[in-house]
Amino acid sequence: MRGRIIRGIGGFYYVKTDETREVYECRPRGIFRKDLKKPLVGDVVDIEITDIKDMEGSIVRIHDRRNSLVRPAAANVDQAMVIFALASPEPLPGLLDRFLIRERYEGIPVVICINKTDLADEKKREDFAGIYSGSGNKLLFISAKTGAGEEELKRCLEGKTTVLSGPSGVGKSTLINTLTNTQLRQTGELSRKLKRGKQTSTDAELIQLNENTFIIDTPGFSSLDIPDMDENELQDYYPEINAFKGECYFSACSHIHEPKCAVRAAVLEKRINETRYASYSGIYEELSSRRKY
Repeated sequence: MRGRIIRGIGGFYYVKTDETREVYECRPRGIFRKDLKKPLVGDVVDIEITDIKDMEGSIVRIHDRRNSLVRPAAANVDQAMVIFALASPEPLPGLLDRFLIRERYEGIPVVICINKTDLADEKKREDFAGIYSGSGNKLLFISAKTGAGEEELKRCLEGKTTVLSGPSGVGKSTLINTLTNTQLRQTGELSRKLKRGKQTSTDAELIQLNENTFIIDTPGFSSLDIPDMDENELQDYYPEINAFKGECYFSACSHIHEPKCAVRAAVLEKRINETRYASYSGIYEELSSRRKY
């Protein structure tokens, strides 16, 4: 029986079948552990039913993935949407940049979704938009509380599988409740199947909004590591910086300390946002220091 993993908890995977739309609690066959292949939320799998009454089964096959993410752990996604708040809590561009780098490294398009626009004035919104105008990412401003921007958000999600991420406190749960028209994070069907405490931690959860639109909810994060890369590759993850690299005096310019650097000149001329350049410089030094050890 074929289905899709909608949740994973402590070695158990909850598979919603294509045929009956029922949820089965499954364990993966030992062959996956041997091959070091861990099932992920979003995986298309084949299962064998081991207990019809208790709706239990075994995962016997993981179909080929279109893509996969390490953090957040998910498979077969079309895009990622990172959610930050415009206020309460204050947005952290440095943390957002790390997320953008990780997803670009994985080849996943990213939508930046800024929530709680009702808590900030127009200038703050314009300033934030200015930081990311050259980042190459779609930028949405919404208020899950008032409904502002909701229709544009739904159009952005329509027909795709989107993994949602963001720090705690940015209103991601409120947003998901709005999208699913419910105050319950779990569907009744899954709640009945999960005979576990409310505090059980999960990696991710696949939620179906309509026939061909899915979101994958993931736990909040407060920090993110940069993928293992050469520091000189970093400029490829900042489109606004990469656009000027051919104008530098030195072909291998790091844009940190070399003379006649077109990137630093563009920062002074405000053609590259200072906040983004500061982020680039800090991460460059981090990668450089990492290589020394």
